[in-house]
Amino acid sequence: MDLKKIDYILELAKTCNFNRAAENLFISQPALTYQIKILEDEVGFQIFYRSGKGATLTPAGEQFCKSLKNIRDELKFAIEQGQNFSRRYQKNISIGLPMRSAIYFLPQAIEKFERANAGISITPEFIPLHSCEKFLRGEQDILFAREQDMKCTPNVKIHRLFYSKIYLITEKNDPLAQKEKVTADDLQGRVLMVGGGSQPELRAVQNRIIQNFKIEHFNSNDRETTLTNVAAHKGICLAPGYLNDHNNEFAWTPFDCEEKISCVLCTHSDNKNTAVFEFIKILQDFYTQNINLPV
Repeated sequence: MDLKKIDYILELAKTCNFNRAAENLFISQPALTYQIKILEDEVGFQIFYRSGKGATLTPAGEQFCKSLKNIRDELKFAIEQGQNFSRRYQKNISIGLPMRSAIYFLPQAIEKFERANAGISITPEFIPLHSCEKFLRGEQDILFAREQDMKCTPNVKIHRLFYSKIYLITEKNDPLAQKEKVTADDLQGRVLMVGGGSQPELRAVQNRIIQNFKIEHFNSNDRETTLTNVAAHKGICLAPGYLNDHNNEFAWTPFDCEEKISCVLCTHSDNKNTAVFEFIKILQDFYTQNINLPV
């Protein structure tokens, strides 16, 4: 089954109409009907119910289409990446980045590395927060992570990058956003959102504030919900600086506490690719040279 045939099935599943699907695919309706029948014979089960009103997915077909969509998206991505590399690159280094996390100097590091290493591409791959499965399967060369999450993982080498501080997230017009640094006393009378998978260091700060300053608080399930609540004037929250994706939607003000989170780059212990370590060194140098960067 090739990519074109996958598109036939998914388009018919979307339109539930042979004529409309054929028009969108720029083929004739009889040709589409024939191709769908051939595909059903190939896979060995009925994908669509036919009726005078059109076509609907069978239960097996519905499950099949969910998998096909993922396959098509991954295949198209692979083809596009292959086309890119065939034009400009001979080698690729992939770096896994949890969603919404930020390596502040990543664009500058990529530019500097590729300028000195013609033919080698650096490809960022965004993954679910705190997920490292692709890296552990050997599908990524480098992983950006918290040291706490990876220090006991076997066959992994850790390269320290920076220590992330704790910040208060508010709307940009919030009076607290005008301060150079926010203290726990400044939070009196405000609602602090907590929970949502907070890191141990962050939970320690949250608990200390709640216990010692009697701050009103409520639980928020995840980061996306928390940020939505901030925008809806329901509260404020604390977060480590490495989660600041620099979209300028919110104010990130340093919070007065000692806790920091060690952020690192991970490689596989058996990785002998000198280009990987050259790129890591470039990133580390950027952070060393900008030690006062708020992260």
